[in-house]
Amino acid sequence: MESRMSPKTTLNFLNLGHFFDHFFLLIFPTAVIAIERDWQLDYGAALALGTPIYVAFALGTLPAGWLGDRWRREWLVAMLFIGCGASSVLAALSNGPLLLMISFAAMGLFASIYHPVGLSMVTQMSDRPGRALAVNGVYGNMGLAGATLLTGFLAEAFGWRSAFLLPGLISIGVGVAYLSMTRRAAAGGQKNPEKVTQPVVPATRNTQIRVFAVILVAALFGGAVFNGVSISLPKLFEERLADITSDLSVIGSYTALVFAVAAFAQLPVGDLLDRFGAKPILLSLLVFQVAALTLVSTTSGLLVVPAALFLVLLMFAELPVTGWLMGRYVPQAWRSRAFAVQYVFSLGMSSAIVPLIAGLHSLGYGFDSQYLFLAVSAAIVLVSAAMLPSWRRTSPETAAAAE
Repeated sequence: MESRMSPKTTLNFLNLGHFFDHFFLLIFPTAVIAIERDWQLDYGAALALGTPIYVAFALGTLPAGWLGDRWRREWLVAMLFIGCGASSVLAALSNGPLLLMISFAAMGLFASIYHPVGLSMVTQMSDRPGRALAVNGVYGNMGLAGATLLTGFLAEAFGWRSAFLLPGLISIGVGVAYLSMTRRAAAGGQKNPEKVTQPVVPATRNTQIRVFAVILVAALFGGAVFNGVSISLPKLFEERLADITSDLSVIGSYTALVFAVAAFAQLPVGDLLDRFGAKPILLSLLVFQVAALTLVSTTSGLLVVPAALFLVLLMFAELPVTGWLMGRYVPQAWRSRAFAVQYVFSLGMSSAIVPLIAGLHSLGYGFDSQYLFLAVSAAIVLVSAAMLPSWRRTSPETAAAAE
């Protein structure tokens, strides 16, 4: 549990790990459009093939959090790189739905390592956790953008298998390099401990429980919004832009543009969190998010692109908030497990969202109805966010005394 490389080097790899983590999870939602054409499946049946990714992602989170508090975290991060890469290569070699689903299950299991382990490390390694989480979040969101852009291009030019093969090989290479650097640092006797930042809020146990309850509500219903939009966006653009283009690389480019621009919304929010706390920021973001989901549900043509961009900006801006709350209110000794519980809620919802979208789509319920459902989910998070305590910056000495 001690970092044996410098905090800066470790943070760089953690940021890269967040990029790859989201990249691998978002290859399939774009590639599925090519898979349904290649295997002559309807969208609902093809999308259902991706369910094992998100089920395994959810199921693996608690064990990953438990290991993160007891084992060398660098080794777990190396497993993320190598395991996800190998699973992606296996997906590229799949000759039918069964092997593809097995590779997706393995990919989800290895990807589940990052959030309980990586985010716990990030919150411990900076005296400005809001900023550090925001930068880390930008890398994760650029993984979303990179996945849709590269997948659309590769699938259109070389077939959908190439969209899994190339990133898989690169991730394996990065994982081997990271593991090698970690082993060399350990052999050389380097021991650069993680910079531990105690929560700066002297909170009572009741307040900590209340904050954690809000985090879990946000994980459950906010996870429905985030994963529902992220997974459905390529198909939403394909349908709403049908009169303009059917080229998968163009659809992927529009999706990537939305994710890439919106990724940077976390940076100002990270700074604002360190200045003003979570409550006013989260309430403001959620009010606009409800409106944006309602807007996207009724928008078509090219106007759907800026409408979706506004929505995803708000979604991504919200991401550092719960991590900031974890870093301020949850003791370090069980923070990995707390992150794991949060992501079990979030990823449990994401594993349900995929078959739900597929089933509703097959039954004729389009994105107009589905996005209104997501607007209701965002409204539930808005109500729960009102329970957050107000926040005032306190000195580290006061915080330590409160601990």
